[in-house]
Amino acid sequence: MVSFDEERVDEAFVERSMSLQDQADVEMGTSKYLSTRFSTLKPTLTIPPNPIRLLGLLTRKNWLFFAVAMAGWTWDAFDFFTVSLTVTQLAAEFDRTNTDITWGITLVLMVRSIGAIIFGLASDRYGRKWPFVIVNAMFVVIELGTGFCQTFRQFLACRALFGIAMGGLYGNVVATALEDCPLAARGIVSGILQMGYILGYLLATVFARALVDTTSHGWRPLFWFGACPPVLIIAFRLTLPETDTYLNRERVRNASSKATMSTFARELKLAFTNHWLLLVYMVLLLAGLNFQTHGTQDLYPLMLKSQYGFSADDVTITNVVANLGGFAGGVTCGWISDILGRRATLIVTFLVSAALLYPYTFVSSRATAAAGFFEQFFIEGAMGVVPIHLLELSPGSLRTFSIGTAFQLGNLVSSASSTIEATLGERFPLEPTQAGVARYHYGKVICIFTACCLLYNVLVVLIGPEKKGVSLNVEDDGDMKQAVGQDVQVDEVLEKSKMQAGVESK
Repeated sequence: MVSFDEERVDEAFVERSMSLQDQADVEMGTSKYLSTRFSTLKPTLTIPPNPIRLLGLLTRKNWLFFAVAMAGWTWDAFDFFTVSLTVTQLAAEFDRTNTDITWGITLVLMVRSIGAIIFGLASDRYGRKWPFVIVNAMFVVIELGTGFCQTFRQFLACRALFGIAMGGLYGNVVATALEDCPLAARGIVSGILQMGYILGYLLATVFARALVDTTSHGWRPLFWFGACPPVLIIAFRLTLPETDTYLNRERVRNASSKATMSTFARELKLAFTNHWLLLVYMVLLLAGLNFQTHGTQDLYPLMLKSQYGFSADDVTITNVVANLGGFAGGVTCGWISDILGRRATLIVTFLVSAALLYPYTFVSSRATAAAGFFEQFFIEGAMGVVPIHLLELSPGSLRTFSIGTAFQLGNLVSSASSTIEATLGERFPLEPTQAGVARYHYGKVICIFTACCLLYNVLVVLIGPEKKGVSLNVEDDGDMKQAVGQDVQVDEVLEKSKMQAGVESK
């Protein structure tokens, strides 16, 4: 139960945070909007309580929603990295090159947007629960199927289906974890949730060492094992209801004299008509953020091994240290975004990341692990702001669709980043190894490429909107009120629902 003092903290925080909003519902001309881009960056310095006390604001129900979302997102990442961690073994199994196997990774990135659209719309219409269950059930079947693949075509088919399922999860877990989250705790919960991706990678690394090539089945046990935890995650989700935010929205839809599906269709039309430019902006934002993330990470192990001569163990250790920095940064910057604002926090992370690029890519000793830690602290720090920033920007009727589609389209656009860097790297050759293996100056390419991405991101975020502290409740959604028309008084519907719930509880 939340104490009276904690409720006051939450309310005061929200009241002071509202000054950072761009008054999106108020008519504003283009010139006026652009003239406020710098002034709206000024933080209100809304100082929340310490992170431990903030997390204490979450009720038991909030924690359960967060836990199931975090579990789903973490294992989603685990299943994604099973291929990248077994490329050599898969290539030998299917008599293909490593490049052929990486098409399985590219294919996942290409079709994730399909899953985001399908399951995003399903989650916005039918609720968060059952699309989440279906997606995780697909993970079980697909990971098992991948472990039994006998041909390369079967492998690609499984990875394509996995990509659709993976794409359908992100928007759902963000809405599940954050829709009902106390306002003052949104930032830190957002940061922790996003770092489930890094946690999934670290778990995949550990279990790959334990399961791959340790039995007569080679790489297959890793995929078989990957199919098991989603069963538990499904069981966990089945014990939980829908979020209160979604249930209230569904009550308003059902109160309309028109058919529920007809009401939802009008919601979609209004959302696209009124917010299409915002949806485009979200895709552009996520494309840049994913470019900078992939730009600093994808060829980093290759740079350490090929350019600087790191051993396999040194590469692993340095990469793990960098990922730990990323985890710490995501949580910290998510929390800081509740102090500085979403846009200001993002821009700070971009500028500091740019300052750290030189030591990150040009230090050739093991000391580069320190640069890796802090570089990824701010690179992933930016990603820690993403879930709550997208949630607050998204139209209420298209919340999971908007978040998931923007994130996955951004991933699709940035999927060529490693290819771009590898191609550019060939223009900066180094002395080959004694064995005659070609070497390239990947550090220079990573530095230049990421610097360009960071500059793009500064400009995009600078001109973009922010709705920190915005209400996610249906009674504050103008699109919904317009969709149901004058025959439904939203406040009355919700008040009646509360009264009925009170009677039933007695």
